[in-house]
Formats: sequence, structure tokens, C-alpha cells
Amino acid sequence: MNSELTIAMPKGRIFEEAFQMLIDAGFQLPEEVEMSRKLMIEIPEENIRFILAKPMDVPVYVEHGVADIGIAGKDVLLEQQRIVHELLDLKISKCHIASAGLPNTEMDEIAPRIATKYPNIAMNYYKGIGEQVEIIELNGSIELAPMIGLADRIVDIVSTGRTLKENGLVEYEHIADVSSRLIANPVSYRMKNARIQEIVSRLKKIVK
Repeated sequence: MNSELTIAMPKGRIFEEAFQMLIDAGFQLPEEVEMSRKLMIEIPEENIRFILAKPMDVPVYVEHGVADIGIAGKDVLLEQQRIVHELLDLKISKCHIASAGLPNTEMDEIAPRIATKYPNIAMNYYKGIGEQVEIIELNGSIELAPMIGLADRIVDIVSTGRTLKENGLVEYEHIADVSSRLIANPVSYRMKNARIQEIVSRLKKIVK
């Protein structure tokens, strides 16, 4: 009997898309999952257990080994730099990280300020292009920062660009492409290699 595999998944749309991918890859999973309250779903037929978590927490669970594998956005992986193996780009939930601000504005020459919920990504990007910036960490309504004069630019996830447009902001720099990735705990990857590789090869066949 295969030992149980624990998979950490982000709640919401990514879960639905990734769950459907596993079904398409031939795993015996229930077509309908009652998601509302559950934090764990046991699938005895496949000897799989799903842990449902906030997207930012998935790599934490995987790094600490409470989940063997997980599905995490590239934005979270770049920001957190956890010790996990990145196994496969699932090519779902595609978007990108960009800098944005008010149209036709320059960054402050002396002390440009960047508002973001991705302080590491922003700092690494601006360091990489030789800009010294002050990072202001915000958790929500990042678009407000340039409008109220808190920051010259924001660094955030952009999918359609509608939110930027609605708030009168324009995109300045494309920083990184983002999609959901399959990641593994390094120890689990060694101990349960055959099982994890089987999932990878089955998913590879259906990645769009």
C-alpha cells in the first residue's frame, strides 16, 4: 500500500482548477467537493489527503513537511524563498508582477517610495536595476498609495489590469511572470519519490 501523500492547496479558484487537473490526470477524486468549512479532505481511494490553506501558507506547510507537496503561486515562492523543490509549472492562474503608478510621473530622485505586499520581490527588483528605494509594506488596497501620495510606485500582481485602470494607474515595469507551481518538501521528495514523480508525470501530460 502506498503511504499517504499530503497535498497543501490554496483555497478558492486555484484549488478548483488544480483539483480538476488531478481528475483529468486520472486520479480517482470526487467530482464535487464540499469546500465551505473543510480544512482537510481525505481521499482514501487514492491515499491522498488535501490540506486547504491560504495561498501564502502553502509553502510554509511544505517546507516544514506537514505537507509532502503543494501548489503555490510563483509570486509567493519568489517572495518567501522557502526551501522547497519546484517540480512543475501547472500554467494555471497566470498573471504577472508589475510596478505601476500615476500616469506621466517620475519616481522621486532622492528617496523613491514603493508600496507593496511583496517587499522582497520589490527590493530585489529595484536593487537589480541599481535603484535605491524605500519599501512601504501594505496588505490591502495597494492602488491607493500613489493616489494619496504615500508612494511613487506600487509593486503588485496584475491579471487583467482592470483594477489599475479603474484607479487611474498605469503599468511601468513588468517584473515577473506568475503561475501556479507544484512544489515538494525535499525530504518527502526523497522518501516518496516514486509517488511524487508519478503525480508529476501524469500532470505533465495535461498541462496546457
